[in-house]
Amino acid sequence: QVQLVESGGGSVQPGGSLRLSCAASGTIESIYAMSWYRQAPGKERELVAYIHTSGTTNYADSVKGRFTISRDNAKNTVSLQVNSLKPEDTAVYYCRAEITARGVYSTYWGQGTLVTVSS
Repeated sequence: QVQLVESGGGSVQPGGSLRLSCAASGTIESIYAMSWYRQAPGKERELVAYIHTSGTTNYADSVKGRFTISRDNAKNTVSLQVNSLKPEDTAVYYCRAEITARGVYSTYWGQGTLVTVSS
């Protein structure tokens, strides 16, 4: 049984910052790519940031220079530092991880954490 649990969402004013965290737990053998997605009301879920086990990262154009993804392989965690937040960043943010557990490779999602940016 593998679980991803996010934390760190909240309400902030434009220009504010938050740090989102996601912890993977369970009978994990290996974690490959980890990423953050978001889904705004009435919109499709979109990729925000991605980090490979090597540390290679990739970002959506809309967040480049404002968001930073990082991971701690020893702790099975991935974080997303979100700075200079804009109202259009309001969304539910989801953690995603590619994990091998008990010899089976699967993709897992967290339950989501809400980020609201409003004055």
